[in-house]
Amino acid sequence: MASAITEFAHLKIPFKDVEKATNNFNHDNIIGHGGFSTTYKGRLLQSEKLMKIAAQRFDCKHVEAELEFTREISVLTDLKHTNLISIVGFCDEEDEKIIVTMYEANGSVGQHLSNPNLTWTQRLRICLGVARALSYLHYSKGRDHAIIHCNINSDTILLDGNWEAKLSGFETSIKKSVRTKGQVCPCEPIGTIGYMDPAIETTGGVTHNSDIYSFGVVLFEMLCGRKAYVPNQAKSFLAPLAKYHYENKSLQDIMCPDLHCNRMSPKSLLKYTSIAYSCLNEDGANRQVRTILLMYLRKHWNFSCDLKVL
Repeated sequence: MASAITEFAHLKIPFKDVEKATNNFNHDNIIGHGGFSTTYKGRLLQSEKLMKIAAQRFDCKHVEAELEFTREISVLTDLKHTNLISIVGFCDEEDEKIIVTMYEANGSVGQHLSNPNLTWTQRLRICLGVARALSYLHYSKGRDHAIIHCNINSDTILLDGNWEAKLSGFETSIKKSVRTKGQVCPCEPIGTIGYMDPAIETTGGVTHNSDIYSFGVVLFEMLCGRKAYVPNQAKSFLAPLAKYHYENKSLQDIMCPDLHCNRMSPKSLLKYTSIAYSCLNEDGANRQVRTILLMYLRKHWNFSCDLKVL
């Protein structure tokens, strides 16, 4: 990983510049927390242009923080896609390790799940953007490696000013040779509670299908207007609840009321929920989201007519 830092030395940003951009890491500028990092918004002057940025500052007291820092730089500097977060640069000075990315004006999907103003059409467009990002990560022609994200959730999916999805949170991602992409990558359970693939316990590791499971949970979050896991609440985990209601044809009982009350094509809803349910299949090999979602939705999702036909 150290070689990745050296290779992209031209992206280095002095600590004093990041400090100034975030107003000395002012508490009011905090926009997110990770396991070993805190993210701040700010305005960075670069090439005589003032840009809005997000500065992810890692807590270097933890060994894991440095690993996450180098891993994320390695991934972000290697990948380019319209539905992935864009790296601006990084700071690596003594005990300061910071990754600077473009600031996304509308925060994360997790902040808008219950937002009555986030329409069905917008939610579908966001989901399609994430699906495209996953397809690119899992396989891209001409690249000799594939990426397992390992932490797909509604807080790592950011939204730009046009409500387009920008996938972030690559601190725990794993690179794999394309030749072995279908094989299990042995590791301890990683991810966020409520989104982790239950198959990890039996296989002893993750696969690209683990990302598909997590994405399926996000699809149901978007439909139900609630987080995947709500502590200290009855039926706190959304995934088993959604599967139960899907199988019993009673999803309307847990759908976001604002979506349920507004005009929504029954055919659109049926296709969407069948895709989301397939993502949660206990057998990872049967999680067909990349095949089903991208091929079907590109053909049938007509945003110009409010997705009357899905």
